[in-house]
Amino acid sequence: MRIRKIALYILGISLGFIACKKNDVPTVVPDRDRAEQQIIDNDSIIGYLETHYYNSSAFGVSNLNPSLTDLQISKLPEDGVLPDPDNNTLLIDAVETLPAVFAETDYEFYVLKLNQGGGDSPKFCDKVRVNYEGKLLNDNLFDSTANPVTFDLLGLVPGWRKALPYFSTSEGFNDVGDGTIDFYNFGLGVLFFPSGLGYFSGSTNNIPAYSPLIFSIELFQMSQNDDDNDGVPSFMEDLNNDADYTLEFDDTDGDKIPDYVDVDDDGDGKLTSNEIILTTYNEATKEAIENLPLEADQVLVKIKQELDGSFTGTVITLYDSNGNGIPNYLDKNE
Repeated sequence: MRIRKIALYILGISLGFIACKKNDVPTVVPDRDRAEQQIIDNDSIIGYLETHYYNSSAFGVSNLNPSLTDLQISKLPEDGVLPDPDNNTLLIDAVETLPAVFAETDYEFYVLKLNQGGGDSPKFCDKVRVNYEGKLLNDNLFDSTANPVTFDLLGLVPGWRKALPYFSTSEGFNDVGDGTIDFYNFGLGVLFFPSGLGYFSGSTNNIPAYSPLIFSIELFQMSQNDDDNDGVPSFMEDLNNDADYTLEFDDTDGDKIPDYVDVDDDGDGKLTSNEIILTTYNEATKEAIENLPLEADQVLVKIKQELDGSFTGTVITLYDSNGNGIPNYLDKNE
């Protein structure tokens, strides 16, 4: 996938993401029971997967750098017989069924993984650079991108932050020399969400309330978020590792500000940024960064490929002055 080089490291929030912005819901109808609606939506998605197929022979060893332009999803003919089974596969036979919890409800969603990607996997709270196409189960297109865009996963409907961590970013990129960058071996797949991981009771002009959603995605890059700029990546401030932020589990000092947006996590009057140390390293290869020798209180939190082909890595040192097993930035009594 080739894009303009000037856009490679611009990590901002796009204003045009109609389908995935969780606040783009101008019309709201009364909420249904989420568990009951999940059953209805799951039946609808299964019905779609059982009656649609894709051109599976276009992927795998025959195509080492696939993209969305290679994908064709078609509806079965009226006789229900799969055409050319040597080259096509029913979606129901190819998708992975994955669990998710949102709004105290157990959900299932489905992923057609066409390429894993050779880079890193984003966390639920990171920024991602993607191409995508969004459809309803009636195959009506409601949104798409012509060029890669960057989004904060926390600003999207829940399904995206549940599903994108199952993919990896591009293995790397080549500077073509004409002002463009060519990504290779990037994450590629199709996501099938129930409405509870989408807009649920909300709707837009193109998306009715309680609509399951289909997204075809290319995942090129990710960037770790640090929402409060305290030096601790946001994913490390999900203290109970449930891929969500709540005051019950993720507010160390009980000040009703979750740690990921709290500049003084333990409420000791010292900024979190002053209770840790960040060190950046530059090496010729990603492997060299991944193999940096680390002390017991150090964590490698960020790896980035530079335009010259080298890699930088950021190491965070989490001091524990009193040896009680709690880093200073989370320990009011250090």
